[in-house]
Amino acid sequence: MLDVLRSMLFVPGNNPAMLQAAGVFGADAVILDLEDAVALREKDAARFLVAEALQSVDFKTSAKVVRINTLETGGEEDLRRIVACAPAAVLAPKVQSAADIQAVAGLLESLEQPGQAPVQIIALIETPRGLAEAYAVATAHARLIALAFGAEDYTAALGAKRTRDGLEIMSARSMLINAAAAAGVAAIDTPFTDINDEAGLRADVALARQLGYKGKLAIHPRQVDIIHEVMNPSAEEIRWAQRVLAVLRQAELEGAGAVSLDGKMIDAPIELRARHVLKLAENNPAGGAEQ
Repeated sequence: MLDVLRSMLFVPGNNPAMLQAAGVFGADAVILDLEDAVALREKDAARFLVAEALQSVDFKTSAKVVRINTLETGGEEDLRRIVACAPAAVLAPKVQSAADIQAVAGLLESLEQPGQAPVQIIALIETPRGLAEAYAVATAHARLIALAFGAEDYTAALGAKRTRDGLEIMSARSMLINAAAAAGVAAIDTPFTDINDEAGLRADVALARQLGYKGKLAIHPRQVDIIHEVMNPSAEEIRWAQRVLAVLRQAELEGAGAVSLDGKMIDAPIELRARHVLKLAENNPAGGAEQ
C-alpha cells in the first residue's frame, strides 16, 4: 500500500477521536504521530492509543505509518510498543545521517514478530546536516522507501523566514528530490501550513509535482482532496503513458531495439514515468482530470 503516496495525513497520536476517524478522509497514508503532536507528559498514553488504533481501527485504504520520536528522545520505546502492531512504515524524524536509519532498521528487525511483513522506513529530513547527508540517508538501508522534507525546522535552523511562495526552501527542495531520485526512492514534500489558504496549497502542490515530488505531507484532512487533485495525472498524461507502453509492447513483439514515440526516444526513465502515471490513474476513480 506504500507504492502510491500522494498524500500523507498527520493524525495526533493522543487524540482518540481523530485516530478513530483517520481513515475516512481518503489519504494514501495516515501518519499516527507520536512526536511533535504529543506533549512529553502524554507520550506513554499516546503509545498505548496508537498501538490500539493500529490493531482495531479500520483505516480503509490508507496505509498505516507511525511517526516515532528520535531514538534519543523516546523512539526506541515507541518502536517497542508499536512494531508488533504491524504498521506499514515508520516515519523517522530529524534524520541526520545514514547511521540514524541503520539504528532504526536494526531495532525494527529485532522487534518484528516471526512472519511479520518488514516495517519500512521513511526518513524525515528537517535539518541542514540531514539535507547535506540526504543521499547517504536514502541509500542507508533497503527498508528505506522515501525521503520526506520538513521545512519548518529546516528554515528555523537557517534563521530564514517561511513565506507563502517558498523561495527560501527552493534549493533544499531541489537537493532533496535529487538525492531521492539518485537513490531510487520516493520524495515527499513538506506540508503547507496555512490550512485556510486553498489557493496557496494548490500552487504549492503544483510546484512540488513540477519538481518531481511524488507526494505531500498534510496537516489537515481538507488538504487531502486538493493534494490528490493536483498530483493526479491529467487525461492527456494518461493517454501519453498508455501510448508509451503500447509502443514498448509492440517493439518487444517485433524484437525491435531502439524505440521512439512522436520522434522522441523511449528509454528506461520514460518507461518508469509512464508506469507511475498509470499507477496513479488506478488510484483516481475520475480517470484523470483535464488540466
